[in-house]
Amino acid sequence: MEHAVAPGHAAEHEQQTSTGLDHRKLAMWAFLASDCLFFGSFISTYMIYRGRSVAGPTPDHIFSIPYTSVSAFVLLMSSLTMVLALAAIQRGDHRGLRVWLLATALLGSVFVGGQYFEFTSFYQHGLSLSVNLFGSTFFVLTGFHGAHVTLGIIMLLSLFLTSLLGRLPTADSLTVELVGLYWHFVDVVWIVIFTVVYLLPA
Repeated sequence: MEHAVAPGHAAEHEQQTSTGLDHRKLAMWAFLASDCLFFGSFISTYMIYRGRSVAGPTPDHIFSIPYTSVSAFVLLMSSLTMVLALAAIQRGDHRGLRVWLLATALLGSVFVGGQYFEFTSFYQHGLSLSVNLFGSTFFVLTGFHGAHVTLGIIMLLSLFLTSLLGRLPTADSLTVELVGLYWHFVDVVWIVIFTVVYLLPA
């Protein structure tokens, strides 16, 4: 059974920092800021070496923009379901929380599955991590992002299981919010990657 906790009682468990933010939220923002540096370096490397491959295949030979656009749309829709999950726990709707957490995890899984299919297709067309500069920078960048999405799915399923066991009370909505911050970050990063890698001409 899940017990409601009075707002005053919930506030007692918040550990504020000198910035006025809960220390867990501050730590998450710090982590995301450091992660921006990693993605920034990978994206910069891709752009520097874009179009410099001596041998093929090249992006115009293997990319399927419609397919990747659908995959990107699926991931972006998962941000909406994540928002609905947070709204559900904040109003004490734990069943709704579990529904939207599971929906977010499923959408993320569809994206990862689509990325795996895309990687397999590219490999069959001769693109690998070591075949040329495009392959090296492309697989490192998009693979790094795919790993982040996979980690986010694990977080979502962990929250789902925790809620199912009745261990995620309304007063602990910050935990869902933190996972939501991570998930939205991953989605925003994909918008940048999709634009730079798939949409910009080589």
